[in-house]
Amino acid sequence: MNDARYVVSVRALCEFTAKQGDLDLRFTPSPTAQEGIAGHAVVASRRDDNYRSEVTLAGDWGPLHVRGRADGYDPDRNLIEEVKTYRGQFARIPDNHLRLAWAQLRVYGHLMCEELGMDDVNLALVYFDIGTQQETLLRETRTRADLAALFEDQCRRFVAWAEQELAHRGARDAALTALRFPHADFRPGQRQLAEAIFRANAGKRSLLAQAPTGIGKTVGTLFPVLKAAPGQELDKVFFLAAKTPGRQLALDAAATLKSGGTLPLRVLELSARDKACEHPDKACHGDSCPLAQGFYDRLPAARDAAANAGMLDRAALREIGLAHDVCPYYLGSEMVRWSDVVVGDYNYWFDGGAMLYALALERGWKVSVLADEAHNLVSRARSMYTATLQRADLRAARAVAPPVLHKPLDKVKRAWTDVSKSAPLPYQVLDGLPDKFLNALQGAASAITEHMAAFPVPLDPELQDFYFGALQFGRLAESFGAHSLFDVTREDERNTTLCIRNVVPASFLGPRFAYAHSTTLFSATLSPWHYFADLLGMPADTAWIDVDSPFTASQLDVHVAHGISTRYQARASSLAPIAALMADQYHEKPGNYLAFFSSFDYLQQVADRFERDHPDIPAWRQARRMSEPERADFLARFVAGGRGIGFAVLGGSFGEGIDLPGERLIGAFVATLGLPQVNPVNEQLRQRMQAMFGVGYDYTYLYPGMQKVVQAAGRVIRTEQDRGVVWLIDDRFARPDVRALLPAWWHVDKAAF
Repeated sequence: MNDARYVVSVRALCEFTAKQGDLDLRFTPSPTAQEGIAGHAVVASRRDDNYRSEVTLAGDWGPLHVRGRADGYDPDRNLIEEVKTYRGQFARIPDNHLRLAWAQLRVYGHLMCEELGMDDVNLALVYFDIGTQQETLLRETRTRADLAALFEDQCRRFVAWAEQELAHRGARDAALTALRFPHADFRPGQRQLAEAIFRANAGKRSLLAQAPTGIGKTVGTLFPVLKAAPGQELDKVFFLAAKTPGRQLALDAAATLKSGGTLPLRVLELSARDKACEHPDKACHGDSCPLAQGFYDRLPAARDAAANAGMLDRAALREIGLAHDVCPYYLGSEMVRWSDVVVGDYNYWFDGGAMLYALALERGWKVSVLADEAHNLVSRARSMYTATLQRADLRAARAVAPPVLHKPLDKVKRAWTDVSKSAPLPYQVLDGLPDKFLNALQGAASAITEHMAAFPVPLDPELQDFYFGALQFGRLAESFGAHSLFDVTREDERNTTLCIRNVVPASFLGPRFAYAHSTTLFSATLSPWHYFADLLGMPADTAWIDVDSPFTASQLDVHVAHGISTRYQARASSLAPIAALMADQYHEKPGNYLAFFSSFDYLQQVADRFERDHPDIPAWRQARRMSEPERADFLARFVAGGRGIGFAVLGGSFGEGIDLPGERLIGAFVATLGLPQVNPVNEQLRQRMQAMFGVGYDYTYLYPGMQKVVQAAGRVIRTEQDRGVVWLIDDRFARPDVRALLPAWWHVDKAAF
């Protein structure tokens, strides 16, 4: 063993060694983070003046350096306290929760005895009920020798794993230092991107990277971060994507870097629970699900197998989990702690309850974050920090709720009515949040929580949906500010919708950018950079790069049909000329084309006219709410040597993230600027953008619309051998401010059509 130290938190040490028995999610303390902090403050305020809160403690055992913060210490009573906040019945806290809490407290007791030279110490678990504000105390007294023996036992049970992890880290960093790019050479633009990301990590800065499709962005981003990892002492790399195909590309890139098996890199894919669950008809506890029963008893063997697997995609996690009779989903959650590269959705880092962000904070990880197709992040982040409640959902919840919940739900109903009366318009933004309604909603959520603790059976789906919505609404109400709107939408006298609508996610995402060693957002459409920097809250020193395109203007003929308007009021007159333009282009060069429209209604109108006027040209349409097999069938029509036109909606399933190289797609028609619909919500958004940034129209309509246009047109040229044509159909494409948002390598011809 060398002199390297393995730093581990008290909580992480005890979670590894003291968790036993079943996985049990029936009792999950529900206080929000703010309520938990407030609960700890209440407990501390009840103590004497000499009471010390958040006492930092540390100690060593062999190669282990164990550190943490005890919640409180009373020197007058020689008492260390560990405070836990909860709701519901204390008697229903599972034994394995209590064992874990005692293990942590006893480690703190040992560290305190060693620091102060005490012969013994008093220990107390303090369970603080957020609802009743009452404390339940469990106490014991331990000698210094007892605690030292317990601490040594914990460390002995962990040290073999720690030594294995130190050896893995050393081998990983040595291999990454010597890592070579996995291909003979970089593609054009790929080296430029990789060097910018390496410099950003070396300088501890964030980066916005606009890089064209087709240069190998996934390998071009993952490789430089891994090369930087040893020098920057990175613990983890998080690769985040908006959709499943992006995550698969990251797994493929990691596999390419690991080719030959010489790179000791642990790569983990995180999947949604509903996709990874083996028993969706069962609840997550040992009395219901066989993979939850004895989960923590069988976890060590499963963890060993997973750590030695290297590539832990969804299929590998399932195979290992079932081989050891543990839940694959929660095995994946465990392996986050022991993986080098974690691939998952945006929400694992950017959402309010993001698992990766919470673990990084708790464990002090140094992480580098890569976010693919980052033009999606503004809309995704807004949805993460938006909460909506519908009156019909309250009625549905009340209809199935047990009698004990009728009174608190009726209070919500009455408070909701008062809010509706104060907003008589079909759509209205209120100046602030209604306290009476929020209090009633919090009371109902607390009552449901207490009911769940008393009767640990699944809630009816209608009551559960309302409950989760109420919790989200309450969490966002705690942080309500200028970044969000509170609006009321009235369908009729009985049906209203209340919404805390986030419009600027910056205040929520800013701490995540600040915590990460480096964050790189990359996409083919990240222009203008200040739009993303402003709305996402990126650091002031964020770097920006527009990667040179490997494609040339000779590969793509770009035409503007400036004689046609696709504005709503001009749509009826646009149908015939659009159909004629598409037919002329097809007859000039037969092959596969995609045609994009602003809505399904517009798509249907043009497609109907096209099929009537040009029945000789094969055509197929995107339908609303297509299933995965239906989407696959749509794309299957685009074969090399095929002919026809697929009609699709801009910004939908076929507007980005699909790859149809060569003759599979030779052209696209974009019959819209992609501008979001002008409606009361977007107009409120425009006003807020204007007030905050002075560019309300651009931030609300123009930039989001043109990003979708460029993404759709980007389906045509995928490789340096591709040739194709794009028709931009609308007179507004001829405007200088619109043309400035198109890729610099395009040569745009204003056709006279």
